[in-house]
Amino acid sequence: MGLFITFEGIEGCGKSTQIALLKGYLIEKKGREVLTVREPGGTLLGEKVRAILLESGQEPPDPWAELFLYEACRAQLVSRVIKPALSAGKVVISDRFFDSTLAYQGFGRGLDRTAIKRLNGIAAEGLVPDVTILLDCKVEEGLSRAFSRIASATGAREDRFEREDIEFHRRVRDGFLKTAKQEKRIKAVDGSAEISTVHKGICDIIDGVIG
Repeated sequence: MGLFITFEGIEGCGKSTQIALLKGYLIEKKGREVLTVREPGGTLLGEKVRAILLESGQEPPDPWAELFLYEACRAQLVSRVIKPALSAGKVVISDRFFDSTLAYQGFGRGLDRTAIKRLNGIAAEGLVPDVTILLDCKVEEGLSRAFSRIASATGAREDRFEREDIEFHRRVRDGFLKTAKQEKRIKAVDGSAEISTVHKGICDIIDGVIG
């Protein structure tokens, strides 16, 4: 039986590191077959749109256009990659899913959150994560980490969201925390703790789900 795990949080919260660690844990300790994906991305279409959404120098999309681009990427990823993998019994770990859309485009951009939830459901074909790990940290700490990562990265500069003003990021974080209070599947973890401590906390959560 497949298991769908998503990771959420503000920029620089440590998702990439913790996803890699959890993947290793599930493979080595639990004997599970694991597929990792990311939003936006994960398909040929999604990776092309990712450049439009995240890279500096691109024409800034209208907020509603931005939302629809994310939903298009999600629809492709769910139908072509995630659902087939879950049907095959794999654990799928996604770096962001529809909770990010609600946080960034709903709370951050101020778009109608009811409309976003409706579009999320359509694009995801009704698929809801079994468990969502929300890595929470202060906005200033996350952005500091994010810009350090960007400065040392090679290739395309994916920093369009990092360059939003501080109040935007505070609204996004607030959105994640408010959603976590409403959804039992969302488990908030202190992303500012030591990497090993965060990893253990996540493993404990996942063990509680899969046994």
